[in-house]
Amino acid sequence: MDILKKIQDHREDQERLKWEGTLADYLELLKERPYLAQSAHSRVYNMIKHRGVTEDEEGHKKYNFFENELYGLEGALERLVEEYFHPAARRLDVKKRILLLMGPVSGGKSTLVTLLKRGLEEYTLTDEGAVFAIKGCPMHEDPLHLIPPHLRPDFENEYGIRIEGNLSPLNTMRLETEYEGRIEDVLVERIFFSEDKRTGIGTFSPSDPKSQDIADLTGSIDFSTIAEYGSESDPRAYRFDGELNKANRGMMEFQEMLKCDEKFLWHLLSLTQEGNFKAGRFALISADELIVAHTNESEYRSFISNKKNEALHSRMIVMPVPYNLRLSQEERIYKKMIGQSDIKDVHIAPHTLRVAAMFTILSRLKESNKGGISLLKKMYLYDGQNVEGFSDADVEDLRKEFSDEGMSGIDPRYVINRISSTIIKKEMTSINALDVLRSLKDGLDSHPSISKDDKERYMNFISVARKEYDEIAKKEVQKAFVYSYEESAKTLMDNYLDNVEAYCNKSKLHDPLTGDEMHPDEKLMRSIEEQIGISENAKKAFREEILIRISAYARKGKKFDYQSHERLREAIQKKLFADLKDVVKITTSTKTPDEQQLKKINEVVATLIDEYGYNSSSANELLRYVGSLLNR
Repeated sequence: MDILKKIQDHREDQERLKWEGTLADYLELLKERPYLAQSAHSRVYNMIKHRGVTEDEEGHKKYNFFENELYGLEGALERLVEEYFHPAARRLDVKKRILLLMGPVSGGKSTLVTLLKRGLEEYTLTDEGAVFAIKGCPMHEDPLHLIPPHLRPDFENEYGIRIEGNLSPLNTMRLETEYEGRIEDVLVERIFFSEDKRTGIGTFSPSDPKSQDIADLTGSIDFSTIAEYGSESDPRAYRFDGELNKANRGMMEFQEMLKCDEKFLWHLLSLTQEGNFKAGRFALISADELIVAHTNESEYRSFISNKKNEALHSRMIVMPVPYNLRLSQEERIYKKMIGQSDIKDVHIAPHTLRVAAMFTILSRLKESNKGGISLLKKMYLYDGQNVEGFSDADVEDLRKEFSDEGMSGIDPRYVINRISSTIIKKEMTSINALDVLRSLKDGLDSHPSISKDDKERYMNFISVARKEYDEIAKKEVQKAFVYSYEESAKTLMDNYLDNVEAYCNKSKLHDPLTGDEMHPDEKLMRSIEEQIGISENAKKAFREEILIRISAYARKGKKFDYQSHERLREAIQKKLFADLKDVVKITTSTKTPDEQQLKKINEVVATLIDEYGYNSSSANELLRYVGSLLNR
């Protein structure tokens, strides 16, 4: 019953939002809310801004509108909004260009366009995005087109609104026949964009050029009314139901635009440059709409190489939409795609998607000409992780090195297809990183567009991802074992801190049993510090930093504990694991564990399940795998 109540509430909300009045009433609304008379491009820009914009320390903008839908495309989206939508909203010349999204398959182009369409539908339900049109007009025409051209300068002076476009042939006739020329009496209504109802949003997809009719774009004559109206040039005998007609005031998606027959593209020349198009035996029809098209790079290169397309090419703004190049964001893409599928109930072991993402990102990166930077380091740098010897400035230089980086490589669909294939073939209820890497490797043989050279590169990336997973797996088991020895970790930490304090204060320690004075245990401190690469020269600075941190915690009334310093915690874990390594090796690899070993295995499995997100099957598989790694 809850859903029925919500449906009823939604219907009532829709009824409340409806508005109808005369042009005179609409002009009164404009005096109070002049923003209602915005252009299609302005509406899209304001819709994006309406959801909120944040700016980081480097001045890069992030738009909440795209949050949780598009991942790792922040740079491309910022260019799109600031270099196209913003100037177009200000009526600069960019407005007279077709927006062409160009990028590799499954890179997010269609998702981006769908987001804009769904966003517009929602935005027109708000006060800021309200749209008003001449009632009964199939093109939802702007009521301000009723203002005669010679009065428009006066109107702009009074209302601060510039009017663009002329009254359509149909509404010109209706003004004379239905309203006897009294523009102030013409009825105006509030409309709501809807792709399903073909209001303010249109979609055009090319098909066979021999059978597809230009009427799909511009409408057609209604032959059943010719006898009634007596002429094909009577606007009442014309169906204004093409995609360009219906998308007026909003946006039209031109799918695979460059695959279209030329006759469909020429209509866009005058629409983009002059804001009108030709239909039937009428004068030019004004239309205010955002034209968004998308294509891949090879089709685009072929298009611009044809001299016949120069006129149309000059009327395009090409926005590259590359693949995501950030590891953590690629992982989010897979989680989203899996969440939308029927395999979402299958247990996917931790790090599985991350390891798959490593392979994918490596396939999209280009080898840097700068020395000392491997693709693996580059991948981590792009993901915002610290890599010794490199700074943020190096990352910026790397991004500028190749303008087309991310325009090729493995697409997300391939990875999801291989994961799905693995699950379905083996009817598995749980998969791990090794299952996915194996499936990715097997799938390369049947991938239609991978060359022999690319296949060799990709096989190498799978090996790199496997080695990274080996380290992750060992670290995961290490953490689980250390967690089971948590008291040992805390004791080791306290012992280290006592020695550091004595070292920094140049004092001595007392033996808890004999009471004798002792020098700080340099061997113990170095055995811990070396785990995280603290050199002999850097040990003093590191120890003083620890002491400063302890003092800062004390001033705030906080207790410095095992979780208070990330690098020190890592060092303690590694030191403890190094001491426990033989125990781990024996425990994980023995086929007939004794009672004590079995107890330890169960403790570690419980930790992996409770703390790290494994299930019983994947936790035991991980332990067996790490046991085999340690025994090599």
